[in-house]
Amino acid sequence: MDLKKIAIEKDNTDNLKTFKSKFINNPNEIYLDGNSLGKLPVESIKNLNEVINNQWGVNLIRSWNDNWLKLSEKTSFKMSKLINSDNEEVLVGESTSVNLYKILYSLLNSCQFKKNLVTDCLNFPSDIYIIEGLKEYTEKKEITVINYGNNLSCNINILKKSIKENPGIYCLSLVTYKSSFLYPIKELNEFAEKNKSIIVWDCSHAIGVIDIDVKASKTKAAIGCTYKFLNGGPGSPSFLYVSNNLLSHMQNPVKGWFGHLKPFDFENKYEPAKNINKFKAGTPAVLSLVPVNNGLDLVLEAGIKNIRNKSIELGEYLIKIINIELNKFDVKITSPIESKSRGSHITIQHKDAWKICKLLVKGEKNRKKIIPDFRPENNIRLGYSPLYVSFIDLYETVITIKEILENKEYLKIDDSKSEVT
Repeated sequence: MDLKKIAIEKDNTDNLKTFKSKFINNPNEIYLDGNSLGKLPVESIKNLNEVINNQWGVNLIRSWNDNWLKLSEKTSFKMSKLINSDNEEVLVGESTSVNLYKILYSLLNSCQFKKNLVTDCLNFPSDIYIIEGLKEYTEKKEITVINYGNNLSCNINILKKSIKENPGIYCLSLVTYKSSFLYPIKELNEFAEKNKSIIVWDCSHAIGVIDIDVKASKTKAAIGCTYKFLNGGPGSPSFLYVSNNLLSHMQNPVKGWFGHLKPFDFENKYEPAKNINKFKAGTPAVLSLVPVNNGLDLVLEAGIKNIRNKSIELGEYLIKIINIELNKFDVKITSPIESKSRGSHITIQHKDAWKICKLLVKGEKNRKKIIPDFRPENNIRLGYSPLYVSFIDLYETVITIKEILENKEYLKIDDSKSEVT
């Protein structure tokens, strides 16, 4: 089987291949970390220069009326198209952690669900920290973290048993950060509803590569970042979604002036906005919202179904080549094999994973630099963003890992780690 030839043929027939040119690319580098930080769209540079040099530099405060005041709504409208929500159900602004806090606190005080806060051991640690910080508002003054006996895949039966026996407010990552496990969102939402519970979905590792149709999946609440597969840039604001039938029961715990019904009346008495805008707080981060718009434009132009289809193909090809080329090197795939249960990264394990990562990034011996990322204890995450990752990128990556393992190059590398891995 000529795996390189297969990669070339797939790239030639790829209906998304033109999108790579819409990003800043290094021809001597393969970037497989879009599941952590997406690439920079070319259009973002142009638009940020316009905002900085002209709107801010020349027009100054007049740009609030001319350009900036409606930027959040403009961005939110594009996000609503991506997740198939009503426009007034989604908001883009502030960080994922802040938005998760707002939703969970509001749900705890909504009298719509039992005051139990539950998550699982696969959730992103930051989410667990936020949940832990809210335990004093729960009925038992404690939270529940479901343990599946591993940190890679969910046992759906154990999760359902918990929802049935301990109904309340659940928070789960739609795609898990470590193994790329993808939860059956509609099935779990329906089960939660039958058992008087709600699931708040963190879509950070899913938005932009998974077709998240909030109506079809009966999703009631979700949050997620925009700097991964949406390519919004470091620290770009997250989105917050609450379904209309739930929104009227919820109040923002952070009563900032942009969440006021009439913020520019400057009244001393707070009156919340009547729609999703009630979840706003401070002044919108204009410089961060601009590239999020560009990132959303690219995803909407490509089409989320096309992106998901290519993601599945990339994943299947990567699994195939790993199994063929790395099977004798004690490399283990820890991501789900079935595409329906997998996001857009593949995680492999090796006892010297960190050293292998360091060699990939160095790009020595006339090899391209390859940028994956590492997660403890011994996981290498290979993220494939369909808008700029090709099949030949994946082929070259696996062949490079094979060379490193065959030549035992990792034995010459020390264990020292940088702060960000």
